Amino acid sequence: MDRTAAGSILGTVGGTPLVELHRLLPGFGGRVFAKIEGFNPGGSIKDRTAVSMVLDRIHSGEIDPARSVVVESSSGNLAVGIAQLCRYHGIRFICVVDAKTSRQNLAILRAYGAEIEEVTEPDPRTGEFLERRLERVRRLVATIPHAFWPNQYANPLNPAAHEHTMREIARALDGRVDYLFCATSTTGTLQGCARYARANGLGTTLVAVDAVGSVLFGDGGPVRRLIPGHGASVRPALFDPSAADRVVHVTDLDCVVGCRRLVGSEAVLAGGSSGAVVAALQQIRDEIPDGATCVLVFPDRGDRYLDTVYDDLWVSERFGEVSQLWKPELPVPSS
Repeated sequence: MDRTAAGSILGTVGGTPLVELHRLLPGFGGRVFAKIEGFNPGGSIKDRTAVSMVLDRIHSGEIDPARSVVVESSSGNLAVGIAQLCRYHGIRFICVVDAKTSRQNLAILRAYGAEIEEVTEPDPRTGEFLERRLERVRRLVATIPHAFWPNQYANPLNPAAHEHTMREIARALDGRVDYLFCATSTTGTLQGCARYARANGLGTTLVAVDAVGSVLFGDGGPVRRLIPGHGASVRPALFDPSAADRVVHVTDLDCVVGCRRLVGSEAVLAGGSSGAVVAALQQIRDEIPDGATCVLVFPDRGDRYLDTVYDDLWVSERFGEVSQLWKPELPVPSS
């Protein structure tokens, strides 16, 4: 698609770059590519989800900019995508966030004119906020006239958006995608990519990267996690375990180390769930045959994690001395 004359900022969603990572895993026998979704205008892969779930409803008239109110729960990225879309169309947007939402994301939402409802008390059983956020959304939708809840956790248009994501990847690599690594939360990206790959006979192994303490593919109860937007404390209605051919669990610390390894080796500043997929590839690299083509989906940019993942004090307070966690190795410059 020609990006030089998009009809609006929303016309730039999708078509993100696929970049080969030569330095990430020295000695690895395959090729590694990254689908860098931070190039979407709202900064994340969730822009695709926002457009898929909301834009068609505007065009069909189900959402009327003059009177409708969009209400959604989000830990950050989807909120930004919907806020941008709603600002463009002049639609009132109420976003339900929680105490883990970063100050930067809150500032972005306010800049777009979104109204913020913050849930401050976690569910006492799990220590997580998602269930409480969903309760708040249901109350708002029940009491606000003409409220529309996209409901990323149950809306089939969420995974449908990512059939396009996988199509972009497959076309760029002439259909040769042996392994695809996707971080999981709503599981929309994983499911959409799996559907496209299987419908088109790509033979891709879909690797779901889940958080330790998540209830998605885990066999234990939920555990409090620090990295937003990765894993889940409640299985979404969309959840389909058959979308994954392989599951790899990573810790919050794995995410931090993966992010820092990525920026240290490839100068790619990506978010916490991108660090998760880097860590997952590192975990199973010895299982992957030489010559295989691996694609890592990087959901968002790292600038929204400067106060957490990339902040030495934040990391050391939670995991220990930074210099003992990961020692960067500078790459040898090309001749």
